[in-house]
Amino acid sequence: MAQPRGAESRDMALSGFHDLQGRGAYQPVIHEQNGRWIAYIGLHAGSAFNPLTGVREDNGTLLIDVTDPAKPAALHHIPGPPGGEAQMVRVCGGRDLPRAARDRTYLLRTLGHSAHEVWDVTLPDPPQLVSVVADGLRGTHKNWWECDTGIAYLVSGVPGWRTSRMTQIFDLSDPRKPVHIRDYGLPGQEPGATGSVPTGLHGAVSTGPAGNRVYFGHGTSSGGVLQVVDRDKLLKGPKEPIRANLLQPQRGRYDLDPDYGAHTAFPVLGVEVQGADGRAAKRDFVVVTNEALSDGCGGARQKVWIIDVTEEARPKPASTWMLDERIGDYCARPGRIGAHSSHESFTPIYYRRIMFIAHFNAGVRAIDIRDPYKPREIAYYVPAASGRTVTTNNVEVDDRGYIYIVDRHGLGLHVLRLTGAARQAANFR
Repeated sequence: MAQPRGAESRDMALSGFHDLQGRGAYQPVIHEQNGRWIAYIGLHAGSAFNPLTGVREDNGTLLIDVTDPAKPAALHHIPGPPGGEAQMVRVCGGRDLPRAARDRTYLLRTLGHSAHEVWDVTLPDPPQLVSVVADGLRGTHKNWWECDTGIAYLVSGVPGWRTSRMTQIFDLSDPRKPVHIRDYGLPGQEPGATGSVPTGLHGAVSTGPAGNRVYFGHGTSSGGVLQVVDRDKLLKGPKEPIRANLLQPQRGRYDLDPDYGAHTAFPVLGVEVQGADGRAAKRDFVVVTNEALSDGCGGARQKVWIIDVTEEARPKPASTWMLDERIGDYCARPGRIGAHSSHESFTPIYYRRIMFIAHFNAGVRAIDIRDPYKPREIAYYVPAASGRTVTTNNVEVDDRGYIYIVDRHGLGLHVLRLTGAARQAANFR
């Protein structure tokens, strides 16, 4: 059992807290719905008593009203499959999706490791299942959903493929009628391939039609691959899963050192930097965050890589950032040591300025990336350990600037805000 320890922070303060009914959480997504701010929380395996219904329910998805960050309130829990688990959530409003009911709000979630579902989560109505997008799978994980087009990039394990994590692409512009576009993965993962199997996909981030790129992060704590893909060619090119067709939309690839993975690949594009001649120039980067899998300080420390993808065919590291565990003696604390994930919101408050990194037993760290060649930590928050191991799992931010972290082992949802000098690095108006 972890020793009791109070919260620790620098230039980051607690605005509100919710215990999430004691459930272990994975992905928070925050979406404004008709003037209310709702945190949709994907949950890890398990079950817990739900005071809203008075019964014990398998872990699935929690809806938390965070309109007043100081008073988060549970609205609904959508149970998961037997044994619980619906780790990944994404949310789109019908007013954004091209062929959806404009007055509705939709949630895309994983169902354990076997399926993807869409739910109508329009408030104040109770959530209703809209469609099963795909089922009979061998694995799921971090999905991405373009709200302006409806295109969804789903991490799936399709029978016949040689990995449990590749990409299924669906058109969910009408969430009631999913349309399969294609299956996609790294060469060597496809049915009928031979030889070693490349590391599985962790997740994708798309810049949509405007940016015309999809950034794929493959691997966890080893065999990491950053893949830069032409979105238009991915969606419209030849779709039979053979090597030539899998390579056709790829514009660039960077293989990390073998001891590092690529949990999150978040594009930070159009950053103004000083060139060698002293002139300002804009360059494109991808912030790749590794995921630590083990306790203790042995082995390679999973960290953050900033990859320059301006010349897409030749990506190259601009810098890396790694927590100095000695500052908080994190190596001596229980729990996973190292990075896990970054936030994935493009809100202009933080875009090109600050990255928030969920760092397991070291809480959440705020990294100033305005100079992508010299990233530096400017704030952090480590939740109090109340007899449990702190395991800050994932982090997200909203368009008001609030920061949301959730805990893998049931320490709840913490709503945070920047203070002091760190706040000056953001773009609050």
